[in-house]
Amino acid sequence: MTISRRTFFLTAAALPIAACAAEAQQIPTTANEARYANDPIRRLTEAQWRARLEPQAFRVLRQEATERAGTSPLDNEHRRGTFVCAGCELELFRSEWKFDSGTGWPSFFRVIEANIGAKRDVLLFTPRTEYHCARCLGHQGHVFEDGPRPTGLRYCNNGAALRFVPT
Repeated sequence: MTISRRTFFLTAAALPIAACAAEAQQIPTTANEARYANDPIRRLTEAQWRARLEPQAFRVLRQEATERAGTSPLDNEHRRGTFVCAGCELELFRSEWKFDSGTGWPSFFRVIEANIGAKRDVLLFTPRTEYHCARCLGHQGHVFEDGPRPTGLRYCNNGAALRFVPT
């Protein structure tokens, strides 16, 4: 069997991504999401979400898009405060958990675990763990196992999916 150069290089390029991909984190997704099952935010229509969100936030939160690296001002946010979901304002991260990952996206080594859900994502042909807001189910980003101590995790978040609330 012969493989084309293109197939070989595409496969080789995917290996580092696969090596960094986190196995499905042990997040109590069902319980976290069930707490908000009757929340009015869950009954918003697509039209209501479009009216409520900026276009980029809508694409990220509701359609699971990814913003371009380096485009979010939140990547350079260093004040003390809390990062909340841009869709429903549920608290997700504390500023002291943020670190510079060098990726161009806001990154955190810890999350308020009770406020997220997770699912397996194989869109890029390698298993990753996608995480989302437990209240509005809005896509936030992916978690990888290449973060700093003490957790070793990197919650790589779309800035468009967050708002910063200073202390």
